[in-house]
Amino acid sequence: MFLARSMDVEIIFLGTGNAMPTAKRAHTAILLKAGAEKILVDCGEGTQRQLRIAEENPCKLTRILITHLHVDHTLGLPGLLKTLEMSEYQKTLQIYGPRGIKRHIEMLAAIYGQFRIKHEVYEILGGKIEEKEFTIEALPMQHTTHTLAYSFTIKDKRRIDKQKLAKLKISPSPLLAKLQHGKAITIEGVKLDPKKLTYLEKGKKITFILDTLPNKNAVKIAKDADLVICEAAFSSKDQALAASHQHLTSTQAATIAKQAKATRLLLTHISQRYEHDLSKIEKEARMLFKNTSVVQDFQKITI
Repeated sequence: MFLARSMDVEIIFLGTGNAMPTAKRAHTAILLKAGAEKILVDCGEGTQRQLRIAEENPCKLTRILITHLHVDHTLGLPGLLKTLEMSEYQKTLQIYGPRGIKRHIEMLAAIYGQFRIKHEVYEILGGKIEEKEFTIEALPMQHTTHTLAYSFTIKDKRRIDKQKLAKLKISPSPLLAKLQHGKAITIEGVKLDPKKLTYLEKGKKITFILDTLPNKNAVKIAKDADLVICEAAFSSKDQALAASHQHLTSTQAATIAKQAKATRLLLTHISQRYEHDLSKIEKEARMLFKNTSVVQDFQKITI
């Protein structure tokens, strides 16, 4: 799919809570919007209502990326899929997830009835989904069940410098596409050098790491990311508790971002035990990785 403005990526946090939702935090669900792509990362309980509150049309969804099959990340699926059915969803919804996702969808259909929308379910162990304008990468994490982290990366794009072209008084031409692909061309007797008339627009990388212990793949998939969205279920003071539940602390999340040389870190999937003092989680992470914030439900970030 073509991304008309490759630098425009919007992230909407529909749910930022841990296993038990609170009055302020719903179960995990994150919407990524980039051009025609509307990608939902996880689908916790109540996600379709969160979409409505955020004034986002669920019928525009193109893909769902499931990190793992725990209920706080998937309980919203049957309701959302039924709503799409009743709304006469016109696209083909692509659902990706770890080992077991196909059986999971089949069991939901057995309980709630077939989801009469076009959909494709992909069970992946890792690897890349290559599209013309972007890639989606997945790597396995270390949790109590099969779990994936994802990165969405808009590819670098060579663009024509329109101001320089205007100075040469060159009329629009289909040949300019060759210039954009790095080939020298001649138009109206003027030879155009792509090195002088084009520039490389750097792409963007957003990484999603949820429910895991620290592991090498977490750093690998977040490498050089512009934005890392990472769980920080526990304070660093509760590291033993985090380890027993196979989750990350705020400090461990910051360590991943620092080792990956990421630009920005957003912390989500916060345990209800810290709801009264979220500044603790944020301060702990900032001691290692300064550009860190704890996110809230319905918060929007533009990259």
